[in-house]
Amino acid sequence: MKRFGIRITLPQGDTLSASHLLGEGWEHFRWYETAQERDAALEDMQNPPPYYRRGDTITQVLEKVER
Repeated sequence: MKRFGIRITLPQGDTLSASHLLGEGWEHFRWYETAQERDAALEDMQNPPPYYRRGDTITQVLEKVER
């Protein structure tokens, strides 16, 4: 079982948390074998994707977690 993860949630009041979209309690986890893999992925996830339009911003909260 992978032990090191990243919990992804939406900030309070985010428009995607509307009930007809993702919903208030939406969360997603990504799991990794090592803390180093997780930390590298977290750093990468904090950078805007190259396909975003100029001015677009990511609205997500990233948190390190462990099982």
